Amino acid sequence: MTALMTRPRIPTIPILEPAQAPWIRPGAVVHDPECSVDDLLARFAGQIREHGFQLAGYVQQGPEELLDLATGRTVRLDQGMIAAARSLRFAMRDDADLVVISRFAAARKAAAEVTAAVADGISQGMPVLTSIGGPCIGTWRDFAGPNGAMLPPDMTALWQWWGPERLYRDLALGVADDDVRRVVCGPRWLMIEGVSGAGLAYLPVAPKELIPKLPLLCRLSLRQLADLSRSWDPLEMAVGIAAINAHYNRFDLEAPPGNGAGHLSGGAGRVVVIGAFPGLSEVFPNAQVIEASPRPGEYPTIAMDTLLPGCGAAVVTSSALINRTLPRILRLAPGARVALIGAATPLAARLHRYGVEVLGGLIVDNPNGLASAVHAGAPPRDFIRFGRYVHLNDERQVP
Repeated sequence: MTALMTRPRIPTIPILEPAQAPWIRPGAVVHDPECSVDDLLARFAGQIREHGFQLAGYVQQGPEELLDLATGRTVRLDQGMIAAARSLRFAMRDDADLVVISRFAAARKAAAEVTAAVADGISQGMPVLTSIGGPCIGTWRDFAGPNGAMLPPDMTALWQWWGPERLYRDLALGVADDDVRRVVCGPRWLMIEGVSGAGLAYLPVAPKELIPKLPLLCRLSLRQLADLSRSWDPLEMAVGIAAINAHYNRFDLEAPPGNGAGHLSGGAGRVVVIGAFPGLSEVFPNAQVIEASPRPGEYPTIAMDTLLPGCGAAVVTSSALINRTLPRILRLAPGARVALIGAATPLAARLHRYGVEVLGGLIVDNPNGLASAVHAGAPPRDFIRFGRYVHLNDERQVP
């Protein structure tokens, strides 16, 4: 059923969200005492801030200055320690997404109040990142306890520490606060059309509980609908993903044709496919296929724990985004080349930071035709009649 949607005038509907953000281990970049990593920490913090997350703390810039990560201003070193303590107290009060304390040993010695606040924050799951020289490893272990992570001075390692569990909020943070033109709920798929694009999501359960909420959803913005990706309710999660796709999969997006999975063929190592797709045997003839309902020669979902570690590539259908298994897949296959493909894949370059090399999704060219197909219960193989599959590759070389 279809509902025309207008500008939001009411609060967001209650959702079954986690009690707090995903827990993260306190982290310390271990480096040679003669080699500073302040620039690395500043660049990583800048990337996190560009994605819309809230930061606090300081990074040292030269012998006499500190960079305030919350404001971007610099302060003198002798003033920065007092300001850092205040900044970290505010971070705990305001639930900052990341707190960076550059040169942990010096900060700990100069501002005991700061480290006390951070120690309290660690027990509550507040993400804390610092740096230590090799000889200070014992001091760091005493401070952070057994859960403290020691990281190499590498940008990729920092993003792995930050964790794929945060990719849902990351995606939602990038969604514009636009009007929503319509929501179409069919028996197995959901379509949301925004100002600049249309997005799809597979419905993991029958939508009978979602239909009564449509009048309320019709009064929310695209950004508010995207925030439902925080929900543990499978139908609300689907609404959130469809809204995210309506933002990123813009009508005017230009990208190479096809789902891009073939870019992963021919590489070294085993190929694991999670969720079969048309043409699979031609592209990956020897792939190990994992399915929720496996056929002969395929593996059950529980086999991910065995097959993903050490694989060379993983091709994942977009249902893994909706059922929340994507973060687990990325954790199980560190270093593997990963493609996320399917009609519900958001073509969002920010997913590359979390280890997804190829994004293959649908750009809708005929939203009216797709709306009718979704409402009538058309299978996903028919969606190509109303759009085009394109892909984005991660071609960056992260230093």
